[in-house]
Amino acid sequence: MLNKEIYVITFDSTHHAIEAEKKIKDENIDIKTIPTPREVSVSCGLSIKFDYIDLNRIKSIIEDNNLSISNIYIITREDNERIAKKLM
Repeated sequence: MLNKEIYVITFDSTHHAIEAEKKIKDENIDIKTIPTPREVSVSCGLSIKFDYIDLNRIKSIIEDNNLSISNIYIITREDNERIAKKLM
């Protein structure tokens, strides 16, 4: 089985997730709003999935717009187990 990485932004509230989604989409970055992966324990059920190539742009958008996020994670699959690691 191939190891595949996904990158997600997590939030403390749905309001923060929706606000971040709008700001990031306004910058024409391809993202997808998904249910928060179970490997990540946070209070909001929504996360934003994005490609690694957009990581630095997304960090800049978060900082420039003072967006409230919980964290950014990389989730990898190793030996049929998904592992979440904090990036911020």
